[in-house]
Amino acid sequence: FCNRQDTVLVKSPKKSPASSRMMVLVFAVMSGVYICSVCLKETNFLSQTRFLELESNKRHCHTNGVDRSQTPHFYYPNPTTFSRAECTCNPVRLFTILSMQRSGSGWFETLLNSHTNVSSNGEIFSVKERRSNMSSILMTLDRVYNLDWFTSASKNHCSAAVGFKWMLNQGLMEYHKEVLEYFNDRGVSVIFLFRRNLLRRMVSVLANSYDRYAKLLNGTHKSHVHSHEEAETLSKYRPVINSTSLVMDLKLMEKMVLEALDYFSNTRHIVLYYEDLIKNRTKLEDVQDFLGLPKMELTSRQVKIHRGSLSEHMKNWDDVNKTLSGTKYESFLTGDYAN
Repeated sequence: FCNRQDTVLVKSPKKSPASSRMMVLVFAVMSGVYICSVCLKETNFLSQTRFLELESNKRHCHTNGVDRSQTPHFYYPNPTTFSRAECTCNPVRLFTILSMQRSGSGWFETLLNSHTNVSSNGEIFSVKERRSNMSSILMTLDRVYNLDWFTSASKNHCSAAVGFKWMLNQGLMEYHKEVLEYFNDRGVSVIFLFRRNLLRRMVSVLANSYDRYAKLLNGTHKSHVHSHEEAETLSKYRPVINSTSLVMDLKLMEKMVLEALDYFSNTRHIVLYYEDLIKNRTKLEDVQDFLGLPKMELTSRQVKIHRGSLSEHMKNWDDVNKTLSGTKYESFLTGDYAN
């Protein structure tokens, strides 16, 4: 017989709670790594597929009619909001007009849009939300250049050139490095449009700013007009120029222009000045050549507001004349053009 007191009971050792938690943690980490690797592979696959589709589309659409040296500057949009149908293989030149307010960009854009093959979509970054950060800027640019941006100027289906105008103070200079990379990656052509006579630009800026509140045309503000009567009404307002800060203000405007030219010097670009376009309309043929467009006569209904001598368009002409005389900006006092 066995004595119950002599019986030895052998029990399995208890598992440590810490050990169990560690095993669960290791399992969770391994599962997470596996899931991430699968997602990454799927993302890479989709990206590669999209890239191959775009490349295939480009190869499919390249024709003998396209100058191979110009191929990097042509784009074949694939819009999500409509089908280009028979125009799928029509290459599109992407462009942007880089300018400053009251430098003739509105008038210039109406000239471009009078061409049957051009869609220039206005000052899209005047809306702050679209330029609040680089992600918003890229999203907006993609929509415009993919023909998914609709304005009264849109001729999307068979456009040969698509773009918009971008003012220097609308996020462009702040994000110039990222924008330059985007332009060069997508083959965006840049049209610089500036005004030589920065004093005239200043008068126009001040007058336009005043009219935003005064609304001289029957209670309506208009930045651009289409009749001489409207132009005469708006030109009656004569702003006062701050002669104390005038030279410094002109220097700052000049500096911004030079910086923009420098920042985007590595793009495919053309430099235009408002005064040259006014005096010599053959400059518009240069623009059409630059965008690879068939030549057309470009027209605009816009009427110039401030015509004639600058002395007629500011209240303190004598102060301004005295301030700029003998400086490198003296030529602004007399510079004028026929139209």
